[in-house]
Amino acid sequence: MASPHAPVDRFLKGINTADLELMLSAFASDAEVIDDGKSFTGDAITALNAVPRPEGLDAKSASVMGIAWLTAYRMLFTQAKVRAGQTVLVQGSSGGVTTALIQMGSAAGFRVWTTGRTKAKRELASSLGAERTFEPSAKLPFLVDAVFDPAGASTISHSLSSVKPGGTVVSCGIHSEGGSSDVTIDLLHLMANQITLTGVYTGTRDEFVNLLDFVTAAGIKPYIGKVLPLERATEGLRDIWEGKTNGKIVIEI
Repeated sequence: MASPHAPVDRFLKGINTADLELMLSAFASDAEVIDDGKSFTGDAITALNAVPRPEGLDAKSASVMGIAWLTAYRMLFTQAKVRAGQTVLVQGSSGGVTTALIQMGSAAGFRVWTTGRTKAKRELASSLGAERTFEPSAKLPFLVDAVFDPAGASTISHSLSSVKPGGTVVSCGIHSEGGSSDVTIDLLHLMANQITLTGVYTGTRDEFVNLLDFVTAAGIKPYIGKVLPLERATEGLRDIWEGKTNGKIVIEI
């Protein structure tokens, strides 16, 4: 029986593992495979976590599919269950999850609205496919079918007040307000309007495969804000920590 693990001839720490070329018995000898993009700190990756990189999806694009894009995919297509032509609000305009939500939502035929703290961030959202952009906490022209909230404490009240009766609010982060998870919710508003409030913490392997197929078929070019050599990886981590990133950061080896 073939081993479910294969040795890795490159040892990477703290970056996405999307373009590791592993010789796994489950794949053709020339297949390029990727896992779900978590930081890699060990000496092997289980074959069960590796999937072929689709033709048409370049290495840089594949490298950002894990975590942020997988989370966004689950938010859009598993939890919210919105349909083409419906209107959705994305809380944010420039982060890894928010840019993925904008690009995939637009490609799926949703009317994507976003909020953004600065004009530059709102313009970025528009360039990625957002139909309309607003300042944070702005009153919307009408209530939307679903809201995607990666921020948390500072935006959840606005998210709940912006969704129509029977709509869905999907949360995936607690990045605002110093990472606080303590929020106050008007339960009467939630119940009276039959709003669904749900959370997402990345996705499944099957969803990862579906994500790769969707991005490839739709011809989406994932937004990458910065590409850095390995020796400047700390610069990228510093940008993330200080909230200076747009889209994803890729480290080249």
